[in-house]
Amino acid sequence: MIDIRPFSSLGGANHGWLDAKHHFSFASYNDHKRMGWGALRVWNDDTIAPGTGFPPHPHSDMEIITYVREGAITHEDSLGNKGRTTAGDVQVMSAGTGIRHAEYNAEPGATRIFQIWIIPDGERKAPSWGTRPFPKGERSGRFVALASGMPGDDEALPIRTDARVLGASLKAGESVEYPLGQGRYAYMVPAVGSVEINGQALGKGDGAAIRDETVLRIVAKEDAELVLVDSAA
Repeated sequence: MIDIRPFSSLGGANHGWLDAKHHFSFASYNDHKRMGWGALRVWNDDTIAPGTGFPPHPHSDMEIITYVREGAITHEDSLGNKGRTTAGDVQVMSAGTGIRHAEYNAEPGATRIFQIWIIPDGERKAPSWGTRPFPKGERSGRFVALASGMPGDDEALPIRTDARVLGASLKAGESVEYPLGQGRYAYMVPAVGSVEINGQALGKGDGAAIRDETVLRIVAKEDAELVLVDSAA
């Protein structure tokens, strides 16, 4: 089952400094049919104006992954962490027992991000934050785990949940397959370009909610950059 959710159907709001689109219910957008997908709870497509951002605010009990599409995001938190994550790279904040953080666009142009929240499992632990570069060449023509709580993904940033966030870059005409385990939920969005997934068209910014598919077969109709979440129910 693959449910295509066109970008035009997403919820959201334009606050001037922030133009936010929501794949799932978030803030003032409430759709009981889009409350999450497996352990995936939030997927926001945010455009942040230069010199603005999210002021300090608290979180707990959530794995928050930021995939930077354009520009860069500058992070500060109550643990004393500071860092800048640039386009194509990823940061992870495990909110755990509680953390305050701020995210700013200190760049001269707009910054565009995917903000992904996944519900943690297991024992509550102290909060943590990390970032790392993922050169696009490493995921050319294949999926690479960017953040993961699953066995074998030793190079990925750790998250405290039975899920992984993957990235892939495809040239027009290239294809890639991803095996989806029994009972797993997947959600995929092209950050750039358009593809077909198991024969269904998926454009830039569209979401594909997937389950009960053994293998995902993805063919790029044009140069594409993909982000995929594979999670438990």
